[in-house]
Amino acid sequence: MRLFYTDVFVLPLPAGHRFPMEKYSRLRASLLASGEFSEADFHLPHAASDEELGRAHDAAYIEAVTQGLLPEKALKAIGFPWSAGMVERSRRSAGATICACRAAIEDGVSANLAGGTHHAFRDRGEGFCVFNDAAVAARAMQAEGRAGRVLIVDCDVHQGNGTASILRGDDSIFTFSMHGARNFPFDKETSDLDIELPDGCSDAAYLLRLDEGLDTAFDLARPDLVIYLAGADPYHDDRLGRLALSFEGLAERDRHVFSRCRDEGVALAIAMAGGYARRIDDTVRIHATTVRHAKQTWG
Repeated sequence: MRLFYTDVFVLPLPAGHRFPMEKYSRLRASLLASGEFSEADFHLPHAASDEELGRAHDAAYIEAVTQGLLPEKALKAIGFPWSAGMVERSRRSAGATICACRAAIEDGVSANLAGGTHHAFRDRGEGFCVFNDAAVAARAMQAEGRAGRVLIVDCDVHQGNGTASILRGDDSIFTFSMHGARNFPFDKETSDLDIELPDGCSDAAYLLRLDEGLDTAFDLARPDLVIYLAGADPYHDDRLGRLALSFEGLAERDRHVFSRCRDEGVALAIAMAGGYARRIDDTVRIHATTVRHAKQTWG
């Protein structure tokens, strides 16, 4: 199973910044320590080009990000200060999901050990998201003739509002977001399928709604490729989550998505998306379990 990582591309953040950047390097170390992966399984992705980004984002926005011309208000919405490292990492994160999609189409499954930047809109970013890697990658696979129809299954605890906005009206890419009803973003967009969950939703209720959503999404999307945002933030001790899933509930969530893709014979590319547990080791454990179970499912 090919895995694509970006943790070597440094994103300078001020002291006390609440985004847990170190989770990415810890995730790669955890997977190596598991003994289920070797160094040869890990690959550096290319930086997404202007052409690749431009299938999902406005040229003026790409230029403003690249040249450091975003106004202060726009940077505040993103939540990161501008730096050359921010640009490089954002391009590489989108490139990693493109690479994961290519590898999944060839091998059955692959993963970006970051990504899931679903709050990035065509002309702006927000919520720690600069470029929308799922939208960029889906359009790249179509442009390369690798996939005609794509399903984005977004199980981050926050709605994939940027993804829904960018892909609105595109019948070839189906957006399914399953998220907390009362969580960020508070002004939601309309996905092709939205399942909103109450605060405190736990394992059994979550898995029931997920299965209903997968039934509908696969029936309507008829995908050649699934891009799965496997957020760790529905976890009960996530600082930004508001849901109440256990470790086992999150692992079972992944199994439901994986088995559906495997049974349907559809390639699966995974992105990690959010995770802000009070103990960073919990976030790393959830993400690592996702990747390990994916490898086990596809053998």
